[in-house]
Amino acid sequence: MRTPELKGGALLPLAESFYTLQGEGYNTGKAAFFIRLGGCDVGCSWCDAKETWNPSLYPPTPVETIIEQAVMYKAKSIVITGGEPLTYPLDILCTTLKNKGMEIFLETSGSHPLSGTYDWICLSPKKKKPPIGDIHKKASELKVIIEEAQDFLWAEENRNLVSDSCFLYMQPEWSKREYITPIIVEYIKNNPEWRISLQTHKYMKIP
Repeated sequence: MRTPELKGGALLPLAESFYTLQGEGYNTGKAAFFIRLGGCDVGCSWCDAKETWNPSLYPPTPVETIIEQAVMYKAKSIVITGGEPLTYPLDILCTTLKNKGMEIFLETSGSHPLSGTYDWICLSPKKKKPPIGDIHKKASELKVIIEEAQDFLWAEENRNLVSDSCFLYMQPEWSKREYITPIIVEYIKNNPEWRISLQTHKYMKIP
């Protein structure tokens, strides 16, 4: 898949942007403007945003255009997600957003080098393409998707790499939620340092 020319991050392949409530993890229920960038080379079979994988489908958009939309809403929280947003240099986007007084949250698999400055980093590591660098130590929360029982081992491997202050979440893979959620509940009862994260936006039928 061809990655578009981005002029050092002054242009980004914007897949979509929208104002809604954060549906997952520590910040569930928080109003935020979402910036979803196109392009991901991780390729999770259960991904609910597969339409974003090919970056060439999304014309490079000026950062200024993205931010004009972001500052229109009452909430001053921004979620940068994907795709895999760290595929791109995000320093210009983050610096400009911070200059506008915005609070910035990143959702990433950690599979590409960290760029940009954030108030909160949600690290959701994937076995197919594990995190690189020291992203574990910078993570504010660790959110591991649980599809089957062996994913608990992957969750614990990553827990051993994050800081003591990092919040720990296990999230049922949506299509397996009826089967896997009771198993996660029992696991957390026996390992109470973990919490469960549910995709509440899907239950509420909001973006």
